Amino acid sequence: MVISSYYPRILAVCQERSVKPTKHALYASIGEQKLFAFEDGQLRKAYAISSSRKPPSCVENSLGTPTGLHVIDEKIGDGLALGDVLKGRVPTGENCYELDAARNEVNLITTRILWLRGLEEGVNAGPGCDTHDRYVYIHGTNQEDRIGQPNSHGCLLLNNADVVELFDATPSGALVLIEE
Repeated sequence: MVISSYYPRILAVCQERSVKPTKHALYASIGEQKLFAFEDGQLRKAYAISSSRKPPSCVENSLGTPTGLHVIDEKIGDGLALGDVLKGRVPTGENCYELDAARNEVNLITTRILWLRGLEEGVNAGPGCDTHDRYVYIHGTNQEDRIGQPNSHGCLLLNNADVVELFDATPSGALVLIEE
């Protein structure tokens, strides 16, 4: 698909699912490793991302990025410094820019979290496939040099400056459509 078709695709999926479109909406293209942010139907910004190393999947424990229509359910980390590390959605007191190389080999959750909730029962919501229960986020990473190629365990990764910008510009309740 071309960029101009992403917002109409969001609208079409909303109509199919009887979901009211939101002023702010995100479209994640796994194939392109890009996230497109829309406001009032206009492209606001495109971000390079990293999706899962494994093939896309909504199945629990698959480590694949879940597809389908989602909503930003919770936002965590407002005010944290660039590179601050979170574990269990709580700051650890570490900053990835201050860690040794061995510690940075582990893909960490950094800076901000936008926690996703699936809106499609039996696809990405409910037993065995629930995006929220799988702890799938849009978040920063300490492995910014790998952005643009698959590198996550199911989440959508952005570089730390981009995740702050996205976090600040995108409210809870905004729709997120993730497609291959």
